[in-house]
This record gives sequence, structure tokens and C-alpha cells, in this order.
Amino acid sequence: MRAFDYAMRQAWASLWRARMAASFAVIAIALAIVVLGALLLVTWNAQRLVEEWSSTAEFSIYLQDGATSEQRGAIEALLDESGATAGRDYVSKVEALSRFRRDFAELATLADAMSDNPFPASLEVRVRPEAEQDGRAAALVQRVIALPGVADVRYDREWLGRLSSAVRTIRMAGLAVAVLMALAAAVTVASVVRLGLHGRRDEIEIMELVGAPMAYIRGPFVAEGFLQGGAGALLALLGLWLLFVAARLWWATDIAGLLAGARLEFLPIRLCFLLVVGGTMVGSLAGLAASRHAG
Repeated sequence: MRAFDYAMRQAWASLWRARMAASFAVIAIALAIVVLGALLLVTWNAQRLVEEWSSTAEFSIYLQDGATSEQRGAIEALLDESGATAGRDYVSKVEALSRFRRDFAELATLADAMSDNPFPASLEVRVRPEAEQDGRAAALVQRVIALPGVADVRYDREWLGRLSSAVRTIRMAGLAVAVLMALAAAVTVASVVRLGLHGRRDEIEIMELVGAPMAYIRGPFVAEGFLQGGAGALLALLGLWLLFVAARLWWATDIAGLLAGARLEFLPIRLCFLLVVGGTMVGSLAGLAASRHAG
């Protein structure tokens, strides 16, 4: 405990003496963590929304204008007997037009200008989560497409799959950029620690001569990196939270419309904690590497 207290006091004193260089190191770590945090914020929200939408996945069966009641009955019978559906609703042509006028009021005049109702009747089918996971829902869609009276089928799972793939790609690309920035930040921290090492060269030599433990010799330099990494991580989280709040205030309506009313959320506590731990680890390892010639 005494070694830890000594290391922290010496680290604070050294960082204060080289406060300009230390500030650059803190900013470098903060930028690296902001990139990683922004990546996690985007991909975590995207993955959460994909899971939420997947749990309520559905597909729409658009009927031909000339579809008979017998054809519609055959479609509904297949849906009910499949065991893959959790319910269905019939949407008539009139109701489809009414929905369009309600949801797209600015385009309602286009529909009014047409002599005939351009919207088809449809069946909106809710899918059981287990049927979506084991592939029964996808197989049912393929069977429905081939039935008489069906004009088209739109299955949410297709674009959800593409969205999940895009999230994975963004995560990998962003992680690579964050790693490069973390390495650059570690080099900056190591440079600041080396400045402190050179400034205390005589003191270190005396400590070696009197047989001081290695924890007292290298500890202050590791503590310097730890403090810089922790400060950078906290600064990054603060900046990321402010940007998140500003974005929600400025584009709240646009985001709600794009996400169909779903809310974006900030990173959970566990991810914030891991970002702080990551920042302190980068700083500590950089300090340890820079102090390898001490002692």
C-alpha cells in the first residue's frame, strides 16, 4: 500500500511538471476511446434494434386484385396449419389506402389523383420467434409465394439479415481503426513517461544503489500511464455522452421516424466500465514499456 501511495504521488508530481505533454497524451487516448465508444454505441444500438425487430418479425402477403375468396381461404389455411405463425390480419384495399393517407399525409394528393385504388389487399402475418430461428418461417414464405392469388410477399427477415451483416462489418472496420489509434495513444503516453524517466534519472540511480524495491522504481511510471489512460477514458465518455445527448435533441424527430418510434440508448454501464478499464490498461502498459530501462 505504501508503494502504491508513493507511486501515485510521484506520478502526479511528474505529470504536473510535464502537463502540456501529458495533456496531449490524454487527448490522444480520449480520441481513440471516442472512436471505439462511438463504434460500440452505433453497433450496440443497431444490434439491440435488430433483436427487438426480429422478436416481432412479420411478413406481408400482397394479394392479386382478382384473387377470389377461395384463394384467400387457401392461403389462410396454409398459414394456420404451418405452426409458424402467431397471428394474422387482413388489410383490405380501402384500409391500405387509408393507412397511406394517414402515414404519408404529404403524399395523399397523389393517391387522390388516381382514378383507381393502387394499393393491393394484403395479409399481415406475425411470425413465432422459434419459427424464425429454425427456418420454418422462411420455408413458409416460399410456399406462400407459389399459391394462386398471391402477387408478392415481403419478409422482414431478409433486410434484418442484411442489417446484421452490415453491423458486423462496421464493428470489424471500426475496431481496426480504434486499435491503430490506441497504439498511437500508447506511443504518446510512453513518450511522456520517458520524459519523467529522464528527469528523475539521478534519483533512480540513488534508489538502485540503496536497493529500493522495483515497485518503488518503476511504479511511478506505470502510475503515470494509468492516470493518463484513466483521464483520457473519462474525458472520452463525457464527450461521447454530450454528443449523444446533442444528437438526440437535434434529430429526435428524424431518428424516431427512421427507427419506427424506437429509442436510441447510451452505452450500458458495463461497456462504459470496460472502456475505462481499457484506457487505464493502455496507459499502464505504455508506462511499463517506457520504464523498462529503469532499474
